Amino acid sequence: MSSQNNSPFNTLPPVIVALFLILMGIEIAFNLGARGLVGGPEAVGWRLAAAQSYAFSAPIFQWMLENGQYPTEHMIRFVTYAFVHGNFTQALFSGIMLLALGNMVGRVFSQVATLAVFVAGTIAGAVVFGLVADTRAVLVGAFPGVYALIGAYSFMLWVGLGATGQNQFQAFRLIGVLLALQLLFGLIFGGQPDWIADVSGFVVGFALSFVVSPGGWQRLRDRMRQR
Repeated sequence: MSSQNNSPFNTLPPVIVALFLILMGIEIAFNLGARGLVGGPEAVGWRLAAAQSYAFSAPIFQWMLENGQYPTEHMIRFVTYAFVHGNFTQALFSGIMLLALGNMVGRVFSQVATLAVFVAGTIAGAVVFGLVADTRAVLVGAFPGVYALIGAYSFMLWVGLGATGQNQFQAFRLIGVLLALQLLFGLIFGGQPDWIADVSGFVVGFALSFVVSPGGWQRLRDRMRQR
């Protein structure tokens, strides 16, 4: 009898596992470098160097818009910022939520659709943050992409509730609770306007699900024809 691999990663969508391993792999490297365990003396500054090169910067985005120049080294920031975190705790929470939400969405959506939701939410979060946030602080972390997955999950609930004739507003309980917690922590501890990117990611994830969910494009066409 052949033995079965009981790794918990076996039940997770491969694209989510890949994103999680990249995210946590980078964070572990930063931590080991800061402790002098890898990379030599210069490794102590790996996190800061990564933030300078790969975090999203609202002032840099404004500079690109004003000058009409979009160098590759800055365009990649719209995606790469998701894999650079301010500390281990932020990375850990991002990773846990990525696994949880990605698992629920990836079991219904295709691998490509799941990745598209995460990436689109990440990019949209950066764009709106760059246009709205009046700050020189950089945007880091995977939360906008994770919130896009929350948007996709809310879409799944919204469709399911509608099919059974129940109140579809119940689908937005999760995002409501998370935003309330963010507001509470912001009032108590203060904070950056990262919530702008998170909410933008959620909206894009929900909207994109109309197209990339199973049967989504046909469903959208049918609704447009009915109008």
